[in-house]
Amino acid sequence: MINGADTAWLLISGALVLFMTPGLALFYGGMVRAKSALNMMMMSFSAIGVTTIIWVLYGYSLAFGKDHNGFIGSFSHLGLGNTLSGTFGTDGHQVPTLAFAMFQLTFAIITVALLSGAIADRVKFSSWIVFVAAWISIVYVPVSHWVFAPGGWISNQLHALDFAGGTVVEINSGASALALVLVIGKRTGFKRDPMRPHNLPLVLLGAGILWFGWFGFNGGSALTSGALASTAVINTQIAAAAAAISWVLAERIRDGKATTLGVASGAVAGMVAITPACGFVNPFASLIIGLVSGALSSWAVALKYKFNYDDSLDVVGVHGVSGLFGMLAIGLFATTTVNAAGANHSLALLEKQAIASIAVAAFSFFATLALAKFIQSSIGFRSKLEDESTGLDQTYHAETAYDFSSISIR
Repeated sequence: MINGADTAWLLISGALVLFMTPGLALFYGGMVRAKSALNMMMMSFSAIGVTTIIWVLYGYSLAFGKDHNGFIGSFSHLGLGNTLSGTFGTDGHQVPTLAFAMFQLTFAIITVALLSGAIADRVKFSSWIVFVAAWISIVYVPVSHWVFAPGGWISNQLHALDFAGGTVVEINSGASALALVLVIGKRTGFKRDPMRPHNLPLVLLGAGILWFGWFGFNGGSALTSGALASTAVINTQIAAAAAAISWVLAERIRDGKATTLGVASGAVAGMVAITPACGFVNPFASLIIGLVSGALSSWAVALKYKFNYDDSLDVVGVHGVSGLFGMLAIGLFATTTVNAAGANHSLALLEKQAIASIAVAAFSFFATLALAKFIQSSIGFRSKLEDESTGLDQTYHAETAYDFSSISIR
C-alpha cells in the first residue's frame, strides 16, 4: 500500500536533488575563468538532458530491474515500462516506482555532472555529450545496481553500508575524475598561469544551493518521512557546517588567510563525507566526520600540484577523498540505535566498507580510463589549443557570459 507522506517527501527530495545540478553549474561556473563560464554551466545542464534520456530508455531498467547475480539488472523496465502501477519499499512504507525512479535519476545526473569540474576549460562539448551517455551506461548504472538495488552485491552479499551514495556518487566520481584528467592532460599554463575563480559570489551562491539540495539528497534516501530522514537531515547540516569551519581554519594555519572559496569547498566536503553515513551515525559522530573531512580535503586538493595532475575544480580531492573517508567512518561510528537496519561499528564492518570502496574506485577508474581513451582516439576529447586560448564559450556556444563591449572607459 502506498504511503502518501513518504511519497510526498520522496518527490520533494527528488526536486531538491535536481536543483543541485543547476547549483553545481553556478558553483563550477564561478570557479573557472570568465571565457569558459558558460561552457562549464552547459556541461551541467546538458548532463540533465542526456542522463534523463538514457535513464528512461534503459538506465533505470539495468540499475533496478530484475537482478542478475548482484552485478546488473535486466531489460524488464525498458522505456520505464511496467512501472506505472508498481511500488518500491517495504510494507507500510511503499512509494510509487516512478517516484523512486525519478529520485534515483537525479542522483545519476549530479554524479556525471560532477566530472565536468575535473576537466574544465579543455574538452570538446560534443565529445562531452558522448561521454555522458557512455559513462552513465557503462560506469554509473552497474555501480548503482551494486549498492542501491535490493539484490546488488555490495548491499546484499557484502553487506557494506552506504546510505545515500558515498560509493555510487562520491567515490565513483572521484575515481572517474582522476582517470579523465590523466587521459585528457593538463590545462595550458597549469602551475604557470593564474587560473583563479572569476566570480566568487557565484561560487557561494552555487554552494548554498548545493547545501539546500543536499537535505533532499540525504534525507530522501531514507525513503520515508520519519525519524530516519530527520536524523539524516540534521547530520547533513552538522557535517557541512563543521567541515566549512575546519577547512578555513586549516587555510588560516597554512596560508594565513581564510577564503570564501575555502568555506564553500569545506561545506561541500562535509556533505560528501556524511552522505554514506548520515543514516547510520548519531549527530556527535557527524560533527567529528565534518571536522575531519574539511581539513582532510583542504590538504588533499593540494596534492594535484605535488603529483602534477590537473583536476581543475578539485573533484578528486573533495569528492573522492571525503567520500572515501565517509565510507570508512561508518565502520568507526555506525550504531543500530540510529538505524536498526544498519550495523554497529566494528573492525569487521570497517573491512566491508573498505572492500566496497576499493572495488568501486577500481572499477570506476579503469572503466573511465578505457572510455576516455576510446573517445580521445576516435572523435577526440581534448579541445584545440586555439579554442582553449580563445575560450570555450565563444568557440562552442557563440556566446559569452559577460558583454564587455558596452563598457566604455573614459
